[in-house]
Amino acid sequence: MEYCPETILDQKTSRYHKIEPNFEAIEKSFVEFFLESYKKPPSSIILDMDVTDDQVHGNQEEAFFNSYYHGVCYAPLYIFCGHHLLVAKLRSSNVDPADGALDELQRIIGLIREKWSETHILVRVIVPMPVKKSSISVKIRL
Repeated sequence: MEYCPETILDQKTSRYHKIEPNFEAIEKSFVEFFLESYKKPPSSIILDMDVTDDQVHGNQEEAFFNSYYHGVCYAPLYIFCGHHLLVAKLRSSNVDPADGALDELQRIIGLIREKWSETHILVRVIVPMPVKKSSISVKIRL
């Protein structure tokens, strides 16, 4: 195994190639796998949004003590439809549970609407921690 330098001046001519993930494509693939699992669009679906804890042991970056979970943890955001995982975002535990949730909902609902324009979508939110009043009532326009 050879050392790959941090800086590659010319990717096309260098024998070293830095492999970088395409996060947008990875995030989109979760929704695409879900959509492809159906032969025809369902009349309705339920999206379940959940924030939970992921306890850490050590000095991981962006891990903080969370009084609700009584420990140092991350607070990942998950969105499921049935047994299909549509979103998994690792987040710091010192943020409001609703942080980033609306953006993720708009993104995945937009992808679903591209293929299933007539499907009724219900969103259930499961938030175990106390949230700011401003983050509770949000109207989604898509």
